[in-house]
Amino acid sequence: MKALLCKAFGPAQSLVVEDVPAPEPKRNEVVVQVHSASVNFPDTLIIEGKYQFKPPFPFAPGGEAAGVVVAIGEGVSTLRQGDKVMALTGWGSFAEQVAVPAYNIMPMPASMPFDEGASFAMTYGTSMHALRQRGNLQAEETLLVLGAAGGVGLAAVEIGKAMGARVIAAASNASKLEAARMAGADELIDYSTEDLKARVMALTAGQGADVIYDPVGGDAFDTAVRCLAWNGRLLVIGFASGRIPQLPVNLALLKGAAVIGVFWGAFAQRQPHDNASNFRQLFAWHGEGRLRPLISARYSLDQAPQAIQALAERRAVGKLVVQVRKDQA
Repeated sequence: MKALLCKAFGPAQSLVVEDVPAPEPKRNEVVVQVHSASVNFPDTLIIEGKYQFKPPFPFAPGGEAAGVVVAIGEGVSTLRQGDKVMALTGWGSFAEQVAVPAYNIMPMPASMPFDEGASFAMTYGTSMHALRQRGNLQAEETLLVLGAAGGVGLAAVEIGKAMGARVIAAASNASKLEAARMAGADELIDYSTEDLKARVMALTAGQGADVIYDPVGGDAFDTAVRCLAWNGRLLVIGFASGRIPQLPVNLALLKGAAVIGVFWGAFAQRQPHDNASNFRQLFAWHGEGRLRPLISARYSLDQAPQAIQALAERRAVGKLVVQVRKDQA
């Protein structure tokens, strides 16, 4: 089978497509025939040795895929060959097949296309956990989403609207804000040309945002923490800007506010019943047409390095998908 291989830490341009042996399922694993795999921020880090996990060389990046189960290992009783599934792999999805622990597999709704399935679990799972369990977002509260045109940002906009919140989307240019508007955002802020704090305060009659969703970090965090309402909650999702900010804790004290970490992967393992409940609601909203991953570009396996580089340079709007199989049916 073909796989996109990282043979030494380096930029996306150093990745190569080569033939490798097809995987065999170990105990409690299944092998998935990959139809589509999406690009996520950890993919940009893992190939340069900057991620928390460092797989042995050579390895294929790609932490999220959708496809069909083609082989089942000993001990797996919940899946069958031919099942249409989405998979969280950590790495390995930019390949024609990938072996995955059964607990990281989720059946896909029959109506969901493979490219949407590959774009769904990580972004919507993260944003749902953030807004429901960590942010306790309530109907009619104000939600400010930073980086609102990225995969998790757009998911947060859609979920926030589905939960009944007023959503303010902030992004770095007009085309990205248009994507957030199409996802349902009520108000838009271009923080490359506008004063983020001043605009948030103007839009909230000086009260600030009840919940702030921040996958950006850096300067955006420094400003956003000053935009919190009384009893506000700032959700730390990630650091796409590249800088992990530091918090002047007096700001949290003065507003009775909370800065809350969001680690969806650990939540899914530690609280699987709550995670399953989240996805039942997410799939219901998807079926109703209220959630729809924005896939702005599709790439072949040979073009996957270009997709990773586009995400690393923050040029992506929504999700980028690698179509490993030309047949997407």
